[in-house]
Amino acid sequence: MQRSYSPSVRRRRLSAQLRRYREQRKLTAAKAGAALGWPQQKISKIESGEQKRLPAAELDKLLDLYEVSGEVEREALHECARLAKERGWWSKYKSAFPGGLPDFEAEASAIRTYEAQVVPGLLQTPDYAAEVFRAYRLLPEGEIAKLVEARMARQGILNKVDPPDFVAVIDEAALLRKVGSAEVMRTQLRHLKHMASRHNVDLHVLPFAAGAHAATSGSFTLMEFPDPLDASLAYVDTPTSTLYLEEEEEVREFASMMSRTQSDALSPIRSLSLIDKIIESSIEE
Repeated sequence: MQRSYSPSVRRRRLSAQLRRYREQRKLTAAKAGAALGWPQQKISKIESGEQKRLPAAELDKLLDLYEVSGEVEREALHECARLAKERGWWSKYKSAFPGGLPDFEAEASAIRTYEAQVVPGLLQTPDYAAEVFRAYRLLPEGEIAKLVEARMARQGILNKVDPPDFVAVIDEAALLRKVGSAEVMRTQLRHLKHMASRHNVDLHVLPFAAGAHAATSGSFTLMEFPDPLDASLAYVDTPTSTLYLEEEEEVREFASMMSRTQSDALSPIRSLSLIDKIIESSIEE
């Protein structure tokens, strides 16, 4: 199976390493730019990842300035720059992923999410996903079908040979809220049980009995990466924008929220038992 490289992760890694090299040489962005005859803004855009393409000749100029002489080290950065230019499978679903979430999920080693209102997107069935999109706003059925197709394609990360560890904490309200018909919900709940049986998926239900909890502010996702150069990310989705938070203190706060919320949630076994009860009660209605 061909590995899904993430252009955004590679660009982020390259930018972070170039910034480290500059700081090791005790150069400001202005001085580095002046030495190369570039405006300071160009250095800043490269280090922030805002400049999406970094030509090999420009990368060599930076590495020469920072006195990076190791052949293996230089080639690794050139490979990173080449991969950062590639387009992932999700590029054809650009309207479905305006924030580029699959860019990061593609190379994450661990994904942890808390979902308050609906089943997490990585665990949704096609029919459930379609109903969620219909409820969000009035859309042509053709557009809904494409959004569902994109969401199902995104779920492929859990089917990889070496998939990320996925921990989902789902509020009990999301399981009791009927999305679509009763049959759509039963199928969705049975699908949750199926996914929870996978070695890389841990499912926890946060029961109403837990009362107030650490994540009362809303849903969020945390992603960790195998390369130590790739810092963890917190992701928050809103109706008008997507936010990626990577400052160490911010990520630490979200990680603390996740840990405390997971502690308040039911164990995987008790979570499956509760899902069974919800399925049974829906059949009796």
